[in-house]
Amino acid sequence: MRLSGDQARAIADTFLRFRADHAWKPWTAALAQLVDNGGHVIDEVVATFFAAPRSYTAEDLVEISCHGSPVVLRFAIERACAAGARLAEPGEFSLRAFLNGRVDLAQAEAVRDLIDSTTLYQARVAAQQVEGSVSRRIKPVKEQLLELIALLEAGIDFAEDDISVAPTEEILRRMDPVTQALVELMSTFDYGKLVHSGITLAIVGRPNVGKSSLFNRLLEQDRAIVTEIPGTTRDVVSEMAAIDGIPIRFVDTAGIRTGQDLVEKLGIERSYQAMADADLTLVVIDLSQPIETGDLALIDRAKGQGRYVLVGNKSDLPQSAETPEEIVAVSAITGHGIDRLRVKIVPAAAREGESGFITSLRHEQLLRESVEALEQARKATQLGIPHEMLLLDLYAALRPIDAITGATTADDILNRIFSTFCIGK
Repeated sequence: MRLSGDQARAIADTFLRFRADHAWKPWTAALAQLVDNGGHVIDEVVATFFAAPRSYTAEDLVEISCHGSPVVLRFAIERACAAGARLAEPGEFSLRAFLNGRVDLAQAEAVRDLIDSTTLYQARVAAQQVEGSVSRRIKPVKEQLLELIALLEAGIDFAEDDISVAPTEEILRRMDPVTQALVELMSTFDYGKLVHSGITLAIVGRPNVGKSSLFNRLLEQDRAIVTEIPGTTRDVVSEMAAIDGIPIRFVDTAGIRTGQDLVEKLGIERSYQAMADADLTLVVIDLSQPIETGDLALIDRAKGQGRYVLVGNKSDLPQSAETPEEIVAVSAITGHGIDRLRVKIVPAAAREGESGFITSLRHEQLLRESVEALEQARKATQLGIPHEMLLLDLYAALRPIDAITGATTADDILNRIFSTFCIGK
């Protein structure tokens, strides 16, 4: 149980009994007894005190570790509430940390991603963001934008003093690196969204090329029915797994050919839909048979729809296929080439991002808004639009960034003007 606020220690003292010489020491754990109103011992607990501002919420914080009984925990919460505490709202501890300047908005959002993680890699990425990996990339860009705004504001407000109006070349020189940095960060969402939400991978091919066998081999379980009869799979079958810490939804589809009956035709339509919806498509061909027009048509369709990997199955048999492009040769029966295929899946779906990539759709949309405003500002600068109007575009670029990191106040701008130009000596 966690108590945060000025009264945290006083409230804890009402239901915890320490040794006679106990005193609350910051960042120190102490053994205590959890007692009821009559002084009877309910549990032996450990109480840890974190003094403001060096705590998660930047307030005095007491953490009480009970034994793992829901009854004991509920009793401790009831005693705390009876002494003047209240139950926290959802996310309130992280909200207080943000409001008290302990974390910025991007770090606070990463706490939610850490809680929602389903793989260790997702947790590691979220932990990096909690520590400020995204904020560290945005902060210098925001600083550069604020310096440009302060420069133009100073030129307008103090035109009668010795502050010269910034020339067009200087404005563009300062603006272009900001735009470029935001575009680069925005591009990392291509990989970041896969880390956050996972990959949908469709396995397609003609009947009897071994799609279901490959599906089972990648999952390392017999999930799809496998027979030598063409057209065994008549509907999409999906299952979740993880590769390199990225959640992947594998989708096995019906073999694509000229349908023999209504049910098979419906299955083939769903196969095409699965290809359209997938982040990555594995087009499977049979290496033991010559390439057919159906194979080439599927490859062309996959090319037109996005990312794909060409997989040649049955590499354990004599090869008859002449492949039209680079292919990953595998055998779903023996397992040959499966590890090589696994290694190619995530990079084929998206370029891996460096540390500090964004995983939030909200962040990507805000960065896009900022870049669009900067592009408008660049056009305005080249057209010689007055700086008063140009500043409107620059502030429009700043607002989305503030929505990620936290608001910029008017005092922030004024402080930059006075500190940079030494006005008012």
